[in-house]
Amino acid sequence: MAAFGTAAGRPLQGRGGSPGFRFTLYTVLSIVVMFLDQRHGWVERARYVLQAAAYPIQLTVSSPSAAWRWIHGSFEAREALQAENQRLQALQRDLELRSMRFEALARENGVLRGLRDALPPVAERWLAAEIVNVQLGSLRQRVLINRGTTNGVFKGQAVLDDKGLVGQTTHIGPWSAEVILITDPEHAVPVQIERTGLHTIAVGTGDTTFLALPYLPANADIKSGDLLITSGLGGVFPAGYPVARVTEVHRDAIQPLAQVRAAPLASIDTDRELALVWFRADHPAAPIPDTTGDLRAGNAALQPQPAPPHPQSASAKGPGARPTTPPAASPKSPRPKPEAAAPAAAPPAEEGSPAEEGPASEVPAPTAEPEMPAAPTPTPPGAPPPEKQ
Repeated sequence: MAAFGTAAGRPLQGRGGSPGFRFTLYTVLSIVVMFLDQRHGWVERARYVLQAAAYPIQLTVSSPSAAWRWIHGSFEAREALQAENQRLQALQRDLELRSMRFEALARENGVLRGLRDALPPVAERWLAAEIVNVQLGSLRQRVLINRGTTNGVFKGQAVLDDKGLVGQTTHIGPWSAEVILITDPEHAVPVQIERTGLHTIAVGTGDTTFLALPYLPANADIKSGDLLITSGLGGVFPAGYPVARVTEVHRDAIQPLAQVRAAPLASIDTDRELALVWFRADHPAAPIPDTTGDLRAGNAALQPQPAPPHPQSASAKGPGARPTTPPAASPKSPRPKPEAAAPAAAPPAEEGSPAEEGPASEVPAPTAEPEMPAAPTPTPPGAPPPEKQ
């Protein structure tokens, strides 16, 4: 045991150079490598070669874990895609059914709310619109609807509901439009009192509960309860559609105008759907947008008629026509002396010659060449003098 332990603890000899030799060798090798790396970049090349040789080994070592993660993620993504696809298919079927029901309900809603029955006969077609935004301030009374130029909406189009007039479109977009209400302070409607036919203008007050009629004289025939309808003037609204009902009439002896208020018939505060209306251009009650120049639509009997032809003169009627104006009497001549010859009477107008017309004639006769006066006829001696005409 002692011998074994002594042999085991004794260092081995003859298995390498001495430490000084190895240090010197490594030092020289390091100096050579540094010199070659500085001059020729051998260390970078050696690193490049070693990295290329080590990459397959690194890839082989990391491939099992990477393959496992890829397989696990693929299965999870496939399951998520399948679930998402099923959810979207179910949502698509639901939306298709809702779209079908919405179209049917929209038509039924329009009929039930009276939009179709409330339209005047002048309406050609109509389109239901939903209110998506409301501005009911004291200085601005506007609403935003979900219809625009893609639906054929145009600026200045009449907007109605099942009870009365609501307003007209102002600003139009591709998918929306702004409607100015009749209660807006900047809006005015030409109206007519149904009972008397008196024309006036209803002006918005910024309050949805009443309109003002500021242009009626104090002696106007209007009273509480009168119905105001559109007069058809202005080129926007048709004639005969209900607007408001008079609620207050105040007359002051010192004021030339009456103070009249009217409550709108449309449910401006509670409306959710409105009707955009297109009117027949050939209907008598249709508004006429062209208000300048000659009218291009309306009743033909009320259009400007051509001027009647001028009456023809006597010379243009023919040789046998009788002149419409009697010829002027010849002026009286003074009684001649017996020695002087009396002038001959003017010859009668021949047939076919233009007759002289008085100042009351509308059309003057054509100008003819002046005739020379007839030569005086000598009076024989002893003859009586001519009688005075």
